[in-house]
Amino acid sequence: MPGAAAPGTLAQYAGLPPQRALALPLAFAAALAAFAVTGSVNQEPGMVRAIWGAAGALLVWAFLLYGAASRGRRAFALDVVIRKQHWVQACAQLSVYIYWGWYWREVYDSAHLIAAQLAFAYAFDMLLTWSRRERYILGFGPFPIIFSINLFMWFKPDWFHLQFLMVAVGFAAKEFVRWNKEGRRAHIFNPSSFPLGLFALGLILTGTTGITWGPEIAVTQIFPPHIYLLIFLASVPAQLLFGVASMTLSAVATTWLFILAHHALTGSHFFSPAALGGGAVPIAAFLGMHLLFNDPSTSPRTELGRIVFGVLYGLSVIVLFGVLESAGIPTHYDKLLAVPVLNLLIKAIDAAARSDLLRRFDPALLGAGLAPRRRYLAYVAVWTVVFAGMQFQTSSEVALARGVSLLSQGRTEDTIAHYRRLVLENPERAAYQNELGYVLLRAGRAAEALEPLQRAAALDPTMAQTHNSLGAVHVQGGRLEAAVAAFREALALQPDYPEAQFNLAQLVDGGRGVAADPVEAARLYRAAAEMGHTGAQVNLGRMYSDGRGVARDDSEAVRWYRRAAELGQPIAQFNLAQMYAAGDGVQQDDAAAYVWYSIAAARLAPDRREASVSARARAIEARDAVARRMSPDDIAEAEQQARGWQATGP
Repeated sequence: MPGAAAPGTLAQYAGLPPQRALALPLAFAAALAAFAVTGSVNQEPGMVRAIWGAAGALLVWAFLLYGAASRGRRAFALDVVIRKQHWVQACAQLSVYIYWGWYWREVYDSAHLIAAQLAFAYAFDMLLTWSRRERYILGFGPFPIIFSINLFMWFKPDWFHLQFLMVAVGFAAKEFVRWNKEGRRAHIFNPSSFPLGLFALGLILTGTTGITWGPEIAVTQIFPPHIYLLIFLASVPAQLLFGVASMTLSAVATTWLFILAHHALTGSHFFSPAALGGGAVPIAAFLGMHLLFNDPSTSPRTELGRIVFGVLYGLSVIVLFGVLESAGIPTHYDKLLAVPVLNLLIKAIDAAARSDLLRRFDPALLGAGLAPRRRYLAYVAVWTVVFAGMQFQTSSEVALARGVSLLSQGRTEDTIAHYRRLVLENPERAAYQNELGYVLLRAGRAAEALEPLQRAAALDPTMAQTHNSLGAVHVQGGRLEAAVAAFREALALQPDYPEAQFNLAQLVDGGRGVAADPVEAARLYRAAAEMGHTGAQVNLGRMYSDGRGVARDDSEAVRWYRRAAELGQPIAQFNLAQMYAAGDGVQQDDAAAYVWYSIAAARLAPDRREASVSARARAIEARDAVARRMSPDDIAEAEQQARGWQATGP
């Protein structure tokens, strides 16, 4: 007979024979297999293999368990329990998906893949539990785990098997990695944060970020207007019910105060626009501070401990962003890596919070007479005030970051419309005029870009980017002397501005609007190249190859071509392949030439401009010429290397 029912219990079933109990995970496995034949999935062989493989593994596991249970005459139990912390969290996460997906339709297009992971999670969790004990609790538990994982990381189709592995690792860690916490056995790690942190570390160490949509996820989460407000409102119910507002408040406040202090001391924003932060807490980190790290089960128990926990998470985001950016590693991992470490520290944090030294600072003492719900309400009230102040102070930065995000995803017309709205609402803001002009210029509409850029320069003549963009507009309009003056003004304002250095170098190199000076051009190219400007790296390589402005040095040409090629520059990849094919500045190597010609052709393929189409044709023709000197085995190996580079990206 079952014992006393837990809160939220809807039904209890005891003494279930193996064939009856295991019908449930088999049904979930069958549902998972059904996704392999849906229209969008069956066109992706890698995804089909991943789904069939996961479903097959569950099926084998279920039959093995059935055999063992039948021989051992085991019976199983099933409790249907609806726990508030699970469905409340899942509803908050679902609201983010719905709103985010309206502005980035790939979310809606991937809904069936999230459903497939849920089916896998339920079957895996049941089989794992019944393999170790008799009673399984069926409820909404897998929903917040799967939703949370997919808010931060998706694997691409050819690597989707790793998505199922990540889910399995999360549930396995929840089952096996446990400790005694205040007199009871409990899991140590947040079951979504642990696999995210572990897989993030693996992707960093192997340099394979390109097999995931992680960067795109972090970029697109700012697409929806008022997304910060939506996340804030969606999280309030959980904060009121479970007392996690203190963690979110302290994490966000720590990060925001650091941003303000950094700007006051340096005049620049710690989180660059490309990281979708600027003067605001980056949206993906803000989301993590609400829906990732603050699981009540894997957080400190004391109120002071939870505040310290939040402060440490905020500091970890800052430190990890700085370290990752300095190392040239994608910075979207900043919110993922620290959570498992913090989970390991919760006992020490609680012990410190209860110590004689810190106990006097515990906010719980201030409201000792208040019921927990009233204290939770007080934290939410304070957090509301902080959030309102942050929103007011960062609204312009968030608006600019949204434009950067839209443009980074190739949504040029949406970006132009976004900046036009901002200019219409606030025509006296130079940054809005500047960004509108820049995007129009990027779209090939230089004539339209001139007016907002001139307006931006008049409103704020100290913006180097405005003068650089004006220079580019003048080049397209044939006003070359004005272009030279604009580029020089940009460099006077910001001497280490690689784009302006490159633009001025091109004019000086060709004697356009100014007397030709190859030596000065090489100096400018080098300055930009050393700061990672791939166009400058290519042109500097050409100058070394030609001996123009510098002494001829093919090995230096190869060095600069290689730097740009490894950053994904297709012309550099083509030129590097030529150097390998001819043995100029490097040992002659047909296989290496074949690889780089293949990579260049693949990189040029999506670009339908006439020059790119022609360059791709030349790359394919040159690769085929090299192939005639190679054995079939060498060609196959080179093809594999090229595909591997294309899969992981630069």
